[in-house]
Amino acid sequence: MNRSAQSILEQQQTFFFSGKTLPLKNRKESLRKLLSAIKKFDSEIIAALKKDLHKSDFEAFTNETGVVCMEIRHILRHLDKWAKPQKKKIELFLRPGSGTIYAEPYGVSLVIAPWNYPFQLAIAPLAIALAAGNTVILKPSEVSCETAKLLTTFIETTFPPELVAVVNGGPEETSALLALSVDKIFFTGSVSVGKIVMEAAAKNLTPITLELGGKSPVIVDESANLKNAAKKIVWGKFNNAGQTCIAPDYILVHTSVEKELLRLMKEAIREFYGENPEQSENYGRIINERHTRRLEQLLIPAKTAIGGMVKPDCSYIEPTILTDVTLNDICMRDEIFGPILPIIRYETIAEAIEVIRSFPKPLALYLFTEKQEREREILNAIRFGGGSINTVILHVASSNLPFGGVGPSGMGSYHGKAGFDTFSHHKSILRQPSFFDHGLTYPGSKVPLSLIRKFMKYCFAGQI
Repeated sequence: MNRSAQSILEQQQTFFFSGKTLPLKNRKESLRKLLSAIKKFDSEIIAALKKDLHKSDFEAFTNETGVVCMEIRHILRHLDKWAKPQKKKIELFLRPGSGTIYAEPYGVSLVIAPWNYPFQLAIAPLAIALAAGNTVILKPSEVSCETAKLLTTFIETTFPPELVAVVNGGPEETSALLALSVDKIFFTGSVSVGKIVMEAAAKNLTPITLELGGKSPVIVDESANLKNAAKKIVWGKFNNAGQTCIAPDYILVHTSVEKELLRLMKEAIREFYGENPEQSENYGRIINERHTRRLEQLLIPAKTAIGGMVKPDCSYIEPTILTDVTLNDICMRDEIFGPILPIIRYETIAEAIEVIRSFPKPLALYLFTEKQEREREILNAIRFGGGSINTVILHVASSNLPFGGVGPSGMGSYHGKAGFDTFSHHKSILRQPSFFDHGLTYPGSKVPLSLIRKFMKYCFAGQI
């Protein structure tokens, strides 16, 4: 698309103010078009993901197209209820009258997608933005270039540009989009770029949702079902070659079960990816050589218990587990975002909590335990975006569970109703009849202040 960012914005503003995005039947039609397009472009989507990240057909479906279709169907089932004006009870002193909350679209939304799940994390926020009645400017990641090309064709053959427009390019094009006076920004990506996006949004006071990341820990305590923990951690960490914002970033394991956990994890790696993961159809690749070399530096001077092979020229890193890791090691400085998993031993749960608290609030936390009191202790002691008990990553698969970070791992949430709320402004309206006016709020009221005080106290009796 060669048009300027400003002209795209103006075209979408004109279309939005025409009111054509407001009727629910139009929103549902857009969602159905998305579903049909995903089915139509299925083979092309799979091919693009294969070229960008070496995703298998299975992974492309379960991690990208399948989960998006599931989310869209959930939206279609519940949209009428979400969009319905909500009647609210009002206080006695405001009666006679009624209160209503209306969910209205912000207007033109800018969705900036990442490269690690380049289809899912572009289309899922697009779908909920359309469901809320917005128009959308979509910026795919230029790093996952094949999927970006596919998304351009996908969108341009499905929607008119006044409803959904795709803008490709690098940092220069993204900066031009961020300079626009759009009505909502939704960004998924790194913390460093998230700060840039937030700074740009502040100039126009644009509401923003940031889906970022961080060092998401796994705690495996002495009571855990180790076989279950090993298989789920290996799957969650090495899925998409570790390039997942909610992937386990490091393990905190009780000293008494470390050796057995390592043995079982090695078995799980072999079960999932064979003796040589490089030859496995189910094991992905790092997005490019630059990121591969960044990850390679994290292995120095680490003690490798499993894996460790790196081939920068073909963007391959073997599933790797590091032991005897300390907080001073380079792999513990920032989010890893690759198939390298450090293990840190702990003696008491207090030590594990102290380690997690030494980092910014993570996007996710995972706990493997058979102790309910341990579960309560961790949930009360640590602040994080969301997580799972005795599994990993799967909390993100539920449309009924809001997904988002806290503090440095993000702000705002989406999925299901939470996503609809994210792309909606909730407008409160108080209606009062014109035939009655008690006059209590006017200066010089004939009603004594002492009676007004008693009346207000009565109105709120029992509420505090």
